[in-house]
Amino acid sequence: MKSWVKVALVTALFAVPAMALGQVIWPPAPGGPEPTAGQFPFFLFLAVFEALTFGLGISFLLFGFVPLKRALGGSSWRTWAAYLAIGWFLVSWWPHDNMHIHNGSDLQGLLYIEYGFHLTLMVAGLLLAYSLLRPGDAGVQAGGAATARVR
Repeated sequence: MKSWVKVALVTALFAVPAMALGQVIWPPAPGGPEPTAGQFPFFLFLAVFEALTFGLGISFLLFGFVPLKRALGGSSWRTWAAYLAIGWFLVSWWPHDNMHIHNGSDLQGLLYIEYGFHLTLMVAGLLLAYSLLRPGDAGVQAGGAATARVR
């Protein structure tokens, strides 16, 4: 089976239930705001896109390590840092937005969400940038200019 077919199947296998179960797992907060008819399609688009990125993130976590390791030249810690950061960037949006809907206006819950998602995404971004752009590795010189790679 071709790798893109595997990725598509796994993505659909996780995205479809994620779309269906988001508000079952995290029901909307009682008394929370309701979208207007004009806003609803935009929220629906976000929900579909978040479910798809969740499924794609699962696919990446299942199939992406080896190609990423090859792309990063075999460095173990850089591969793991990039792999986990990219995986988190992809899978985190679905639970994140659903938790916001479920949380309502509870400020303590909002702090948990902000630290659990926003802070970890910032750290993941820093890890990803460092793992890809560390001076002396991956064709980056200390002055910041990239060297040409011949394959």
